[in-house]
Amino acid sequence: MSASYFDDIGPIAFEGPQTSNDLAFRYYDPDRMVLGKRMEDHLRPSVCFWHSFCWDGFDVFGGGSFDRSWHRLEGQEMAEARLDAAFAFFEKLGTPFFAFHDVDVMAPASTMKEHAENFARILDPIEERMQETGVKLLWGTANLFSHPRYMAGAATNPDPEVFACAALQIRQALEATHRLDGENYVLWGGREGYDTLLNTDISRELDQLGRMLSLAVEHKHKIGFKGPLLIEPKPHEPTKHQYDRDTQTVYGFLERYDLLADVKVNIETNHATLAGNTMDHEVAAAFALGIFGSIDANRGDPQNGWDTDQFWNDPIEITRTMIHILKHGGLTTGGFNFDSKVRRQSIAPEDLFYGHIGGLDALARGLLAAAKIIENGAWQDNLVSRYADWDGPLGQEIMTRASLEDIAGRALADDLDPTPRSGQQERLENMILAAF
Repeated sequence: MSASYFDDIGPIAFEGPQTSNDLAFRYYDPDRMVLGKRMEDHLRPSVCFWHSFCWDGFDVFGGGSFDRSWHRLEGQEMAEARLDAAFAFFEKLGTPFFAFHDVDVMAPASTMKEHAENFARILDPIEERMQETGVKLLWGTANLFSHPRYMAGAATNPDPEVFACAALQIRQALEATHRLDGENYVLWGGREGYDTLLNTDISRELDQLGRMLSLAVEHKHKIGFKGPLLIEPKPHEPTKHQYDRDTQTVYGFLERYDLLADVKVNIETNHATLAGNTMDHEVAAAFALGIFGSIDANRGDPQNGWDTDQFWNDPIEITRTMIHILKHGGLTTGGFNFDSKVRRQSIAPEDLFYGHIGGLDALARGLLAAAKIIENGAWQDNLVSRYADWDGPLGQEIMTRASLEDIAGRALADDLDPTPRSGQQERLENMILAAF
């Protein structure tokens, strides 16, 4: 019944920019070669399970607005019907990956024992559908924020019994990700933060979070999971302050707890916005610090300070971000996961396709524009020229052997009077516009 939910929609094909078919790709052509690599291999797109198949349109002001057949079922029957619908969607959309939280795919549970049993029970059906369709797992994770037990955090909770429940979920989800050949595992700290310092011991909570991640790394090696563990930076929401605020904050945390060898970041566009950063800043910082992992592709609403998870459709912002990804050799185990959801009023089956088609087309346009800029070389030439003197005698002396006294003495002895040089920001912005 649920697999037939999308029966009226055929496979989504690339038809080019001139097509009038809204259920076709205009720019996303999986096999198109870009800088020597297939477009699909550059983007490694993934559909998230939770927003697309679990959410029923509920928000804090009203009940679910979606009338999807699997939402009317219960227990394991519901879980398997939802799974059928999801894989039917993945096949028709043609994306190579998906991602999930443990509770997304399983029958609901009321106890930890039932949780473990229900999650284990759904793994065979997931594995079967992956083998039938060829769709792969970009990453798995555990939902450690929805259940009331996690209202004060999971690893950072003041109650060690809650920590133990979280440990069980992480162990199961990490082992499942390994079994399903997932490429990464995400540790998403939805409530790892605080609402008020009046009842919070930051030092203790950071140590608890560091301990949980260390245990996860230890277990990763014990079971032979080869992919990186990923932390998803987020400044706030639902808590007032998250400990994993942005990429640079996460780096400091990983360095303190000696986790840099095994943990990287999964950067979400809207979380960058909420942190007061741009997406290209977060990506560039992650590469600079050596912790870039993967991307959740969505956007927020500038008039809404909430994490609205809309499809990322700004080709200019995508292009700026994609330049840094291409410059550093592209994605490895990561991908562009559509952590995005259609609006509550988008209730038709085809709306799910419209959202993902637009998201993929926007990523494709950004990739093509970024590739054109990289191939032209003018952007890189500008960057090299701007820092060229650091490769000269004074720059090398400063960076390798000179003391502060030596450098200050040089400025005084040579009576240095540096000539300001243009940053040419407008020219560089015009390069991006010209690439479309």
